Amino acid sequence: MKHLSSLFLLLAFSYAFSQKTVKIFTSDIDHFWVAYDSIQKTDNDSKKLDLIKRLYTDKATKGLKAFMNARDYNDSVYVKNIEKYPKFWNSVRPNTLTIKTKTKELEASVVRLKEIYPGLKDAEMYFTIGGLNSGGTVSGNMVLVGAELGTGLPSTDVSEFQDEWLKGVFAKQSLDNIVSLNIHEYIHTQQTGDRRRVLNQSIKEGSCDLISELVIHQPLERKYLSYGRAHADKVKNLFKKEMFTANFANWLYNGRDKGESADLGYYIGYEISKLYYQNAKDKKKAVKDIIELNYDNDKAVEDFLTQSKFFEEKTKDLMKEYRKNSPVVVKMDPGNGSVGVNPDTKEIRITFSKEMVPEYYSFNLSDKGKEYMPITKVIGMENNDKTLVLGVDLKPNKEYEFILSNKSFRSKKGYSLKDEKLLIRFKTGNQ
Repeated sequence: MKHLSSLFLLLAFSYAFSQKTVKIFTSDIDHFWVAYDSIQKTDNDSKKLDLIKRLYTDKATKGLKAFMNARDYNDSVYVKNIEKYPKFWNSVRPNTLTIKTKTKELEASVVRLKEIYPGLKDAEMYFTIGGLNSGGTVSGNMVLVGAELGTGLPSTDVSEFQDEWLKGVFAKQSLDNIVSLNIHEYIHTQQTGDRRRVLNQSIKEGSCDLISELVIHQPLERKYLSYGRAHADKVKNLFKKEMFTANFANWLYNGRDKGESADLGYYIGYEISKLYYQNAKDKKKAVKDIIELNYDNDKAVEDFLTQSKFFEEKTKDLMKEYRKNSPVVVKMDPGNGSVGVNPDTKEIRITFSKEMVPEYYSFNLSDKGKEYMPITKVIGMENNDKTLVLGVDLKPNKEYEFILSNKSFRSKKGYSLKDEKLLIRFKTGNQ
């Protein structure tokens, strides 16, 4: 009797949780197809734009509005895609409409996620029609899914596409993928931090795939996972060399450039997270650690990597190797630490050992505050992007100082400045 009572309470909890927190919105899909059908009845371009606006984007849920803002979608994008790919839209239409039949499955998946991660915060799920370039993203506590990509199948007609990425994006998809995709994005609504470093972002993405597997109780089918496993040693060695860089183009969000070897950062992050989970004695705590990892905290991410035992080498040794390629400041005019600098000086030149990314820099105040900051403007790069020229306004007999942060400066090959916080200081002389 006690067992039955406990079971009843568990079921009641699951039902109450799903009723309270699992919010699924699919009205954008219905509105899109109404607009689509109406557009087929006219050849007038202005009328098409009016129809997509009145019947779709003006009726947008807040999720679709956020998706459009995140991916720069507008009425013209929708009309253009509708006109260019009629075979595609006709073939994918039934798939997008099946999402309504999966609401119970989606609700159940979130309940299972809550079971393995009791700290789960509420999120809303919006299934929309996007602009054919994003299967999903998040905004705040909103999961945003582009159903036209999320529900495509190997049988979907892609004959009109010139884009090789679009041609291959559905190759290993099934309608079951919509659940794992949703959980992946749901986890993103729980995560903290957005550090522009390959290691951090790879774990951030790959960990969502691992949690999705734990929820759906079956392996994910993803091209990057199958390719990564087939070329594991090669991919691992390449990642080792670039994981502390900001070379996202080599590892993440690069489907249109890398073909079958795209998005391998997801694979690496998945493997690191999987090993961390497998090595943990307390699995529920491991899930909590994975979801709550702060991606703005480099040390926390590096400790996570160490505990996963993904690499044989210690993380600190890998960092030492990486630092050999980090740019350093090799010259300053006036020199760092100078005294008696002419107060009529209008420019400071900072020369680095490597070619730097133009327009990727910022300057922090020193502990002495903004009164000691001399910079009035950034003039730009010269000397093959090795020398940064700054405009300054100086006064006689005054100390100046500011900080170059390695989070704000990186070489063209993606390596950040060697010094974490480089203090620049000098003092002017008499007029």
